[in-house]
Amino acid sequence: MTLTDTPSFARRRFLALGATVAASAAFGVRAAQDWPAGQTITWVVPYPAGGSTDVLGRAVAQQLDALLATRVIVDNRPGATGTIGAARVARAAPDGLTLLGTSIGPQAIAPHVMGKLTYDPVADFAPVIMIGTIAHLLVVGAAQPYRTVADLLAAAKAAPQGLAYASGGTGTILHMQGELLQQKTGARFLHVPYKGDTPALQDTLAGQVQFAFLPAAAALPHVQSGALRALAATSAQRLPVLPDVPTMQEAGIPDFVAEQWQAVFAPAGTPAPVIQRLNTSIGKALQSPSLTELAQKLGITLVGGSPQALDQTRKADFQKWGKVIRESGIQPT
Repeated sequence: MTLTDTPSFARRRFLALGATVAASAAFGVRAAQDWPAGQTITWVVPYPAGGSTDVLGRAVAQQLDALLATRVIVDNRPGATGTIGAARVARAAPDGLTLLGTSIGPQAIAPHVMGKLTYDPVADFAPVIMIGTIAHLLVVGAAQPYRTVADLLAAAKAAPQGLAYASGGTGTILHMQGELLQQKTGARFLHVPYKGDTPALQDTLAGQVQFAFLPAAAALPHVQSGALRALAATSAQRLPVLPDVPTMQEAGIPDFVAEQWQAVFAPAGTPAPVIQRLNTSIGKALQSPSLTELAQKLGITLVGGSPQALDQTRKADFQKWGKVIRESGIQPT
């Protein structure tokens, strides 16, 4: 038996290895406590300035300035349904100094309709925290005859070409909800994509299309004025502001919950202690009165939660919408 085979040597080697691991972990904790040590953090928004993702990101960034004792700047990188900004973060150094404040589109939907991307929407990003969710409404213009979802579906099944619905663009969550409804009911719809939610809303108001799925905050003023009629909400529960409007499930469409989410990701490989500090700090920011008030105006339900919870949501939605897209026959562009 050699010296290295003896039990005493093995025990010393095990203790030494344990001490090394403990020292590395302690170093990681100290590094996270020091991070970002006065370095600037870039918060990439993959959409133009002025939208809800941008406005919310800037509000969180302002809170993080104080919480992390550093400067957080917002960098708008719009284009290609949010995938240009996402690619920018996927290529960044995994040091916690480049973050992606994004939505469900670039991470769970666009990868299935955009063809080959320069990033993997799951493998190339470390989840940090869910910021919040946005419910949508199935709405029709006031001049339309439909009073319920059942009315709408009956008319779609009776019409030779089906009914036309508007969305903010191919591959958006608004488009996907129309496809999901079509698949679940057998009704026929004609998708009319617009360059953004606003023109889609305008043509729904004008009666150029029969219906649309729209963000609750954008549709609400028109529902309250009577210019739009809300047939159902896509959330799991009725919206407190519209207690008489049923959910899609209550309207007879089983397993129809579809909400847009806003979340924060870092490049894959970012150290776990840094991810945890970001999660904790952004979680505190979400509790501030100013952010709570802003979220109410934007129609966002603040969520927070762990990186693991966000990871589960993004993976589930990636699979869910990928299946909807494949079954709809939408071809990647």
